[in-house]
Amino acid sequence: MQIIAILALTALAWLIWQLIKAKRFSRFKQKIEDELKDKVIASIIDELEESRCDIFPNSDCHKEASIFYWTQYKSRILHAALQREIITEQWLKDSGNLRNAQHLFYIEKRFLL
Repeated sequence: MQIIAILALTALAWLIWQLIKAKRFSRFKQKIEDELKDKVIASIIDELEESRCDIFPNSDCHKEASIFYWTQYKSRILHAALQREIITEQWLKDSGNLRNAQHLFYIEKRFLL
């Protein structure tokens, strides 16, 4: 009887730990949306305006398409932020979100280039 109780408590503790990890991951995804998305959009607009020329006019349609592409999924927002050095890998380590970033890239790998 005691073995069953120990197994039940162990299973319950494991489920609670999984819930905590899931909540941290959800908060990380929300943080990407709240903090990084606007910075990525501003960076995309600046980049397109700086590279404007006769060959690449970068009109409003180009800007909208680029913004739509890069902000459609959380993994793309994170990828763009890392690529444009809005955040660094060290920031991910310091904030404790490196594992969450790896998991996000894994589950949304079909949306990345």
